[in-house]
Amino acid sequence: MEEKNGSSSTGFILLGFSDRPQLELVLFVVLVIFYSLTLLGNTTIIALSHLDPNLHTPMYFFLSNLSFLDLCYTTSVVPQFLVNLSGADKSISYGGCVAQLYIFLGLGCTECILLGVMAFDRYAAVCRPLHYTVIMHPRLCSLMASASWAFGFSNSLLQTVLTFLLPLCGRNKVDHFLCEIPALLKLACVDTTANESELFFASFIILSIPVLLIMFSYGQIGRAVLNIKSASGRKKAFGTCGSHFLVVSLFYGTAIYAYLQPTSNYSRDQGKFTTLFYGIITPMMNPFIYTLRNKDVKGAVKRVLWKDSGSR
Repeated sequence: MEEKNGSSSTGFILLGFSDRPQLELVLFVVLVIFYSLTLLGNTTIIALSHLDPNLHTPMYFFLSNLSFLDLCYTTSVVPQFLVNLSGADKSISYGGCVAQLYIFLGLGCTECILLGVMAFDRYAAVCRPLHYTVIMHPRLCSLMASASWAFGFSNSLLQTVLTFLLPLCGRNKVDHFLCEIPALLKLACVDTTANESELFFASFIILSIPVLLIMFSYGQIGRAVLNIKSASGRKKAFGTCGSHFLVVSLFYGTAIYAYLQPTSNYSRDQGKFTTLFYGIITPMMNPFIYTLRNKDVKGAVKRVLWKDSGSR
């Protein structure tokens, strides 16, 4: 038991990319740029969704939820990673590691569910336009968003507890740039087969159910869009749904690759680069994917700026 508590007293060393000092410098610069864009893009969406009455719709309610989630998601990782890359300190306290795993995993699970809910919203908008306001009632939207957050963090609590109950026997060097389950399981000095099986099962449920809902929603949306006679109507439907589908593909593709395989199959850097993509790059891309060709958002920007300039 004393060996197990060794890591809790000394904390952990996040090795990150310490064996590639040249890559660390490049990553530091890239991360500063990406993190700045993430803060700018997601904060803009949240602000516009609250300031412009025309964006007070279920779609932008969920989108602002997603933007807030992405802000927290990257903030739970990037500041610590930047300190790690600067070479000043590669350590993290035991409590800090527990908190980082719980928050990062909880936000990731929440995003999985929230993307599925957003697909249902698009299905209701395209396939049930006459009943859309009745189906997507504000109370139901709040309930679905709250359930996504609650379920995501409940699963994260279970996974975090199960991971840190494992005896580590004094091992404290994590071959990753953050505290993530596959990397932490490698520190255990006991057989982790049961933990890996449980993690695979939980990941399969959390990833597969939203994916099935998304596939069903977009199957129905595809049929409905093909029946739209207006070319502009089809273009608008494909535009709003296409953005969501692209975000879904980027996030789920890398998350499935990361969690739905045995930890023993990970190459040394595979988990690191996969986590970089779905934990840092995707949250940065999300606001730009959703707003780059979105006339509603562009109109909201003009109205908000005009209102601010007109009030002076």
